[in-house]
Order: sequence, then structure tokens, then C-alpha cells
Amino acid sequence: MDNYREPVILGRTGLRVSRLGVGAGYGVPAAAVEKAFHEYGVNYLYWSLPRRRGMTQAIRHLAKTGRGNIVVALQSYDHSGVLLRRFFEKGLRSLGLDYADVLILGWYHFYPIGWVMDAAMRLIDEGKVRFLAMSGHRRAVFAEAVNRPDSPIDICMVRYNAAHRGAETDVFPFLPKANRPGVTTYTATRWGRLMNPKKMPPGETPLTSSECYRFALANPNVDLAFTAPKNMAEMDAALEALDAPPLAPEELDRIRRIGHHVHG
Repeated sequence: MDNYREPVILGRTGLRVSRLGVGAGYGVPAAAVEKAFHEYGVNYLYWSLPRRRGMTQAIRHLAKTGRGNIVVALQSYDHSGVLLRRFFEKGLRSLGLDYADVLILGWYHFYPIGWVMDAAMRLIDEGKVRFLAMSGHRRAVFAEAVNRPDSPIDICMVRYNAAHRGAETDVFPFLPKANRPGVTTYTATRWGRLMNPKKMPPGETPLTSSECYRFALANPNVDLAFTAPKNMAEMDAALEALDAPPLAPEELDRIRRIGHHVHG
């Protein structure tokens, strides 16, 4: 592999996705999203909270000419199940879509059951959702979610970066080899701390965003890493990761040393 331009299959979903996904939360402009799609094939678009105008415009525009070429993910933080449908369908209307490819059940420290799962499964039965993902910081719940015989969770959305590497021991080894779920990761830059000169070990230069994303993608269990730029410059910096070669062993070692220091 010379770079990360080649798309991959997102586990058992069968979705063909780019190695970078784009989140809306920090205000990425529509032009940056559309550039990433047309020039780099970035097709996993995460309409995250807060739901900024730029991503809304980009999804509406791209869906008009090629809905099947983009993968749209919406998220719900409703742990009761009472409001899930209402806000999900409102989201579809805002985007001008009939369905979402992925519904992310967000911020779960336990396996979602009861009304939440009932509401999510009804949306799947009605064709409004294709696949379910789950995000959270309690890593043990992912092993349970993907190994339960009755679990409909097809995608694990896991925090993973050079400073937070717990998924290497608590999540990735428990992924079933047959019918494997997709794995997406977030906070690759650890909210910018891995790129902050003030957070570095003595004499060490900070990481670039490209190095942060390439570190996440270097793990063979990771299908896609999210970026959430706030402007075109940050989008361009993240896209450099797709054209860059995989990190050499000595580069990975340096990134791990920096991550250990930042975590401490």
C-alpha cells in the first residue's frame, strides 16, 4: 500500500468507504466537504452534533447527483428511545434524504436495550436506516455488543489515538474474525493536544494532523478515522494523510512516545 487513497469495505455492512470520514461538529464548510469528496473520494459524511450548516449543505448537494456514492451517518444521544425517531426523522428532512446509511447510537457505556433498540430496529424495518453503529468511552461494551448473537450493531465507533490506545487491548482483540463489524475511530488528534507544542516531551516536535490520522489507520483493525475540521485549511491538512505513505516503524514508535507523554 503506497497511501490511503484506496477505499475499504466497512466490515459486514458491505459499505465501500474512504479511509477518512468527515464530521460536522466544528463547522466544516460545504466547499471543503465537496472538495474532499470530488478530489479524494471522501464519502463517509457524519452529520454530527452540533449540526452545522456547511455539512447540511454539502450532503443535500451531493445527494442530488449521487446519493448512492455517499455514506451518510446520523447520530442520536437519546438513551430513552422516546425522542429518537422524532429527531432522526427531523434530521432526514433537514438533509432532504429518505434514509440514512448509518444510525449511530451515541455515548453508550452499556449495551443499548429496551425502547432505544426497539425504536432503532423499527427505523431499519421501515427502510429509513441501513446499519446501526454504537459509540462510547467504556471499551468493554463493544466486545459485548459485537459478540451477542442477537446484536444488530454493525459498526463500532471507538476513541483511538496515540494517547488513548486502550482499544488495542480492550476492543480490537475481541472483534469476531468471521462477519467482522466495521470499525471507525474518532479524536485522532486528541482534541488537538497531540499537535500542541506545549504538550510535547522536551526536544520533541508536535505531530501533524496527517501523522495523527495515519497512526489510527496504521492499525489493521481500523477501517476509517474521522476528521472534524473547522475550515478549508484544516480539511486540506487532514487530506494529506490520504496521499502520505504508511508510517515507518520508527515513526510509529515516536508517535507512541509522544502519545504516552500527552496522556500522562
